[in-house]
Amino acid sequence: MTLGERITRADAWVLDEVCQPLADRLPERFPAFELGMSCQLGSVLLSAVSIIAVFVVTGMNDFGNMIFNVLIWALCVSFFFGLGRLRMLVKVGMANPLRHMLLGVRILSIPFTLYVVYQAMTAPAAFSLAVWFNAFSNIVFVVGLYFISCQPRPPQRRPVTQLWARPATVREGGGF
Repeated sequence: MTLGERITRADAWVLDEVCQPLADRLPERFPAFELGMSCQLGSVLLSAVSIIAVFVVTGMNDFGNMIFNVLIWALCVSFFFGLGRLRMLVKVGMANPLRHMLLGVRILSIPFTLYVVYQAMTAPAAFSLAVWFNAFSNIVFVVGLYFISCQPRPPQRRPVTQLWARPATVREGGGF
């Protein structure tokens, strides 16, 4: 078994054994895709807060870094809107195509998240708050990706006894 196959198998295990049981326990009105999109929105907002915090701490002296960070944030926003447009692909009773489409993004986002958490733990005290916002943003991003990739749960069916327990209504007058 190659390294790529092991990584793919680990990703499938996390998706099937950790995230899917959690997604199956969500209320029917709040599917896993919606939870994942909420996490993605939270990630975008936390990322914006971390960018603003860095500029407040540094006094907005470095215009080049400011533009670079804002452009990276704009890419995150466009990714969020792109995921929102893919909502129509996720249908109840069918396989979730985003599970395979987001495989590479899920696999690549985990090492970046681990690096950002390490960076937050070793950051100087002046930057620690801003860097921790970025670390939480990456963690929420990964969690959101996994929930977006979960299979949608079919709607619950009513028991047959309740279906036939309703009183029959008879219309007056003959015919249809």
